Amino acid sequence: MTTVFFDIDTQLDFLYPAGALYVPGAEQILDRVSALNLYAALHGSFVISSMDAHTEDDPEFKTWPHHCVAGVLGQHKPASTLLAKRLNLRNAAMAGDLALAGIEQILLEKQSVDCFTNRHLERLLDRLKADRYVVYGVVTEICVRRATQGLLKTGRRVELVIDAIRSLDRKAGDAMIAEFTAGGGVLTSCEAVLGR
Repeated sequence: MTTVFFDIDTQLDFLYPAGALYVPGAEQILDRVSALNLYAALHGSFVISSMDAHTEDDPEFKTWPHHCVAGVLGQHKPASTLLAKRLNLRNAAMAGDLALAGIEQILLEKQSVDCFTNRHLERLLDRLKADRYVVYGVVTEICVRRATQGLLKTGRRVELVIDAIRSLDRKAGDAMIAEFTAGGGVLTSCEAVLGR
């Protein structure tokens, strides 16, 4: 079975209290996110790490506070979540095909809450031909929700690692989990994925 891991928006601005758009308790999932990413690499699975990469005057800032401006510290991922062999995939036209040989992690840039707005993601998923997607990160009811909705549409098995996600609004997070399972998604835990 081919598995692709989806590490959603685990960036400094979201993970830590000093971050521009801190998600309460998000720092508590960092060890699990790091373990899941490392496990994927050790078992030959790709990790797709979605990342906000906003401009200074991004239209999203009309809705959300200023956060994850491309190149600024808060936009970065913690070092423990990064794999050695990675590729940055901007949301821009590119010449030729993606060179994936030897790559463990794809840093998928986006300017929207929906990772599927990166013009390369659907083509990338077609190429990876996964049977299973394992999803974790932040924010449960926003970016994680959009990722799982898009992945469920592929008809593949989608698993949500419930102890490696965090929400801004608990009720909205719980509603997202109910919606996810009603749509055919499967709940799992970090321990179950890691086989501990």
